[in-house]
Parts: sequence; C-alpha cells; structure tokens
Amino acid sequence: MIIAWTTTGQRADAERLARGAVEARLAACAQVEGPLTSFYHFEGKLTQDEEFRVWFKCLPANASALSNWVHARHPYQVPQWIEVSAESVGEKYLSWAIANSTPAPFPTSNSR
Repeated sequence: MIIAWTTTGQRADAERLARGAVEARLAACAQVEGPLTSFYHFEGKLTQDEEFRVWFKCLPANASALSNWVHARHPYQVPQWIEVSAESVGEKYLSWAIANSTPAPFPTSNSR
C-alpha cells in the first residue's frame, strides 16, 4: 500500500481532492486534517501559512494515476506531493482497500 499526502490552503480544496480521489477509486481512503501551520521559503521569503493535509491510501498500481489526478486539480502552483510505501498493512484493511480501489487504468471520472 502507498500512503501519499499533500496540503492545501483551504479546507474545501482538501475535501474536494479527498472526495474526488475516492470517488474515482484512485484512493481507497482519504483523510483531511488540520488546520496545521506550515513554515517554508517561497519566492525568496519565509512564509507561514495555515494549511490542511490530505492523506491518501492507495494501491501501488494506482499511485502514478493518483499523483497525476491530484496535480491536475491542485490549487497550488507547486503542490507538496509525497509518497511512501507502507512497511506493513493489516490483512483485513488491505483486502478492503483492494476491494474499494480500481487498479489503473481506472474508469473515467468527472469528479473535480
């Protein structure tokens, strides 16, 4: 299983990405948390922003398609996108995730 995440500046954007990825069956589950405070350099200056994190749980076969889907709909010019492989996943949870995800190529979805 792959765990991927991004952040957005607005809860509505985070929820839109989370819901859309699950509706498209690219992610078995997506969770929104926040607000959280991020500190980073952007365009030459230190920035502090309130953001919302979206966690995606997906099958390895869907990781590239999920990344492309999120990047095409993300409001940021340079969105955070990080993927890690889960070292261990409960057997029942993995079975559920497989049953609720469509391996790429996936059905066309108009979810935005």
